[in-house]
Amino acid sequence: MIIGPNGTGKSSIACAIALGLNFSPQILGRSNELNSYVKNGTSSGYIEIELKGPKGKPNLVIRRNISSASKSSSFSLNGHSATGAEIKTKMNELNVQVGNLCSFLPQDRVSEFAAMTPQELLRETQLAAGDPNLTKWHQTLIAAGKDLRALQQTIKTEEDSLKQMKERNEGIERDVQRYKERKRIERAIELLQLLVPVARYREIREHFLEAKEVQRKWHERVKILQERNAPAHELLKRYAQDYKNAEKERDHLKKKTQEKFKQLKQKSQASLALEQEAQNLSEQLATVKDEEKARVKQIRVLEGEVQRWQEELAKPPPQGLASDEEIKQASKELQDLKRAVGEKIEDFNEKIRVQVNIKADHSRALEHAQKALAAQNNVDVQKLEMMKKWDRDVADAIVWVRENRHKFKMEVFETPFMRMAMKNNGRNFTNQVEACISSGQMRTLVAQCKEDVDTLNHFINDEACLGRKVRVTTWWRAHQPETLIPPPMSREELKEQNFDGYALDYLEYPPGLEWYLTKELNLHRTAVALNTRIDVNRVMEIVARPSSLHPGGANFVFGSTMNIVSRSRYGRKAVSNLTRDVPNARNLTAPSIDPAVKQRLDEALAQASTQLSLAEEAIKELKQAMSALDPEKKICEQKEERFKEMKEEKMKEAKRLGTAKTKLSSKQGSLAALRKAPSAEQKQKKLQKQLISNAEQRMEFAKDYTILIHNIIHEQQRCTLVGLKYLQIAANKTALQELCDRKDEKYQTALKEYNAANERFQHVKERSKELRDMSRHILDGVDDDVRDAFENIENPRLQYDSDLKKAMEDGTPLPSKEGIDFRTADELEAELETQRAELEMNMNTNPGVVEQYEKRKRDIEQLEAAVAEKKNREEKTLKQIKNAKDNWHPALQKLVNSIGAKFSAAFDRIGCAGEICISENEDYEKWAIDILVKFRDSEKLQLLTAHRQSGGERSLTTILYLMSLTEEARAPFSLVDEINQGMDQRAERVVHNSMVNVTCQPDSAQYFLITPKLLPDLEYHERMKILCVNNGEWLPEERNLSGRMCDMIDGYLARQKGSRSAKDL
Repeated sequence: MIIGPNGTGKSSIACAIALGLNFSPQILGRSNELNSYVKNGTSSGYIEIELKGPKGKPNLVIRRNISSASKSSSFSLNGHSATGAEIKTKMNELNVQVGNLCSFLPQDRVSEFAAMTPQELLRETQLAAGDPNLTKWHQTLIAAGKDLRALQQTIKTEEDSLKQMKERNEGIERDVQRYKERKRIERAIELLQLLVPVARYREIREHFLEAKEVQRKWHERVKILQERNAPAHELLKRYAQDYKNAEKERDHLKKKTQEKFKQLKQKSQASLALEQEAQNLSEQLATVKDEEKARVKQIRVLEGEVQRWQEELAKPPPQGLASDEEIKQASKELQDLKRAVGEKIEDFNEKIRVQVNIKADHSRALEHAQKALAAQNNVDVQKLEMMKKWDRDVADAIVWVRENRHKFKMEVFETPFMRMAMKNNGRNFTNQVEACISSGQMRTLVAQCKEDVDTLNHFINDEACLGRKVRVTTWWRAHQPETLIPPPMSREELKEQNFDGYALDYLEYPPGLEWYLTKELNLHRTAVALNTRIDVNRVMEIVARPSSLHPGGANFVFGSTMNIVSRSRYGRKAVSNLTRDVPNARNLTAPSIDPAVKQRLDEALAQASTQLSLAEEAIKELKQAMSALDPEKKICEQKEERFKEMKEEKMKEAKRLGTAKTKLSSKQGSLAALRKAPSAEQKQKKLQKQLISNAEQRMEFAKDYTILIHNIIHEQQRCTLVGLKYLQIAANKTALQELCDRKDEKYQTALKEYNAANERFQHVKERSKELRDMSRHILDGVDDDVRDAFENIENPRLQYDSDLKKAMEDGTPLPSKEGIDFRTADELEAELETQRAELEMNMNTNPGVVEQYEKRKRDIEQLEAAVAEKKNREEKTLKQIKNAKDNWHPALQKLVNSIGAKFSAAFDRIGCAGEICISENEDYEKWAIDILVKFRDSEKLQLLTAHRQSGGERSLTTILYLMSLTEEARAPFSLVDEINQGMDQRAERVVHNSMVNVTCQPDSAQYFLITPKLLPDLEYHERMKILCVNNGEWLPEERNLSGRMCDMIDGYLARQKGSRSAKDL
């Protein structure tokens, strides 16, 4: 026991123990800096502690040196330098628990004990007392429990995913099986397409071998007969060669004779031509005098024509004909005038064009403003503008749906907000109807089939077709009217209860939207009434009636109040009613034009109209100003007309002179030619000379003709002799040929058979080669699995054929036919047609579905393996938890029972009640020790907290719990500092006496109690050591006082006794 007034430094002993044994300053509840614990006014200090060593080992002397100028320190162990880690190791070996509030409770942390959560109290108690493995077992349970929960959650999630994946695979399994069956058929067809030509090749090869054998047989027969008739045929060959030579010679002479006849014909034709020429010359000679008379006459006519055209050229030009210089000057003046007037007109036209463009711009602005104003009056446009302000994503999605209607199978409704409106007779119910629809439901895109809702989600929510990532609500449910919950009241009941109808009755909407309004919004079940005189309790009873499709309950609105009636599904199935106010409608009200927009459009209309009028007025003024140029334009036109007349007169005169010159030149040329022509005598001499030359040529042709006739006669004689020779050879050849034919009848028959056999052989050979090449080509193009299947069928057949041939040659038993495919080509063809028919009946399946199925199947297998592995881990973890709990729970229960018995007995002794129990939980981290206390008879046992009990009650409970824990504690020493503060005297006395009784047992561990005061007449024990701490300016005057309180008390008593004796004397 350490006792002393406040401020004497008692708690410094607790600080010295904690810091000297290398525990953190934080556990003291004071300063967290080590150098703060050095005594003021000194630069350094040290702490030296001697700990009893383990049995059979020396004590441990630990010294820690600290400095006020540094946060570091140094240690020594039994006089040797040591590290902080070595000191911690020794503390763990001795089980020193300075950091545990159950073993070491400094003054500044007393309140923390009561503030500890029950879970923290359990952990600290396990560290301080009971089986040393309690904490390890508990940590194992906590970690394993966390792992188990995470594992079970993962298993549940993965099993759900596994179930969903299996269900999805089962949904497309028929398609996959059909796809696999189709692939099997396609593979069978591919294999049969390879087997058929191979079988055909095998069969045709047998025919080939047979045909080859027949062809070789007839070839040998033909060869023998041919050798037998060889001499006759050799003579026949010589006759044939002589026949060819004679025929060649005859043809040569024939060609020479024909050439002579050709030359003869040419000479005859040339002679006839000369004869005709002579006749023509004679005729020309007879007409020479007539031609001369005609030439003289033509000369006189041409001389008259020349004189007439010379007179025409000599005529003077008409009077008033303008000269070239005058025409040029007039042209320049006209161009200058036209340019001046044109510039003025173009200036006006440019100004008019500017005003016309201005007028067109303002006309377009006026038209645009009129269209915009008309659009503002359009309800759909107004609603879409409202939606843009409300939810831009949904508005953009609506525009996208309108632009891509071709992507959808059925109509997609562009949200109830866009497609619904109040009926004319239902506008008074607008607030009530809108109260039945949430804002999210108002902005939902509604599809009528699954394909369309998938398309919406794919493009809008998944593929970001709006140019950004959005999340737009979509809805679709299978249309099953039999599942629709009927209205809660009939129409008669509605009238009886003063309702006007159901919310759905007052809405206008497309027919396809009704399924959403009823299935999702239940508008056909929400009664509405303007009348506020409604018997709410009676209506609750009616709408809460259960049915086969619904447990009961519905909504109804009257006045400005929404009632949400529901029936509990459990217990007594009570009916409850939740009410809320009906706000003013914003979405179902008739949209109105934005005043600011309308004002802006009206201003634009007025401005455009004004500017349009100004432009038209400006155009009119410009046209009037341009009319002032009309006199100038008229003068210009008159001058241009006069200029054209001058130019035409000039061109007419130039044309007259040109024509006269041309005619004169032509006539003069003709006249000169006629004058130069030869005379009649000259022409006669020339013609006579030509006649003599013609006669001489005809005489030469006659001589050549005679010579050719003689040559032809000679050639004809030779041709006759050669022809006779040719006929004789031909007769001899024919006779010999008939003789050979009679001799070669057998040969010809054999040759015919050979040719037929050879033709069949070549045909079969070609067909066999085609089938062989086809088989190889098909085999090269097939997949490996088809090639393997083909080889598995063909290789045994080839081996069988080889073994059969060898057995037949050797005379050994025939090989077994088992496992050999002996189907013929026709049978394979029939099987191929069957497979093709099955393929046509098997509808093609999207390969993507199969890939998806196979991928999901692999994922399922992987997930099943993962789930199985996790379940094995779960079993191991459960076994680990069971083993740890079987050890931990009994030991913990035993410890808590022991502490609880002592704790309850201690409270009984002070007339109060206390109890300690274990609070269990599925989460082992939440297991706790609950301390229940009762300090007054009128109270019940209540959980100890930092706020419910008073400070004295908490201190009392704390010390009693620590005392109850002391006998079970494993720590070599414990410490409590000023635990009795705040207790009343009765409690303090009982606590002190109990502490003395518990801590002074022979087997009790060392215990430090620090207190500033004590009550009189307390119990003490000889095993107690009391240290009194005094601190102050006064020290005793007696010398040889070591400062021990007992010596000071003895001296004081001795002095008191001496003074009384002196008084008695």
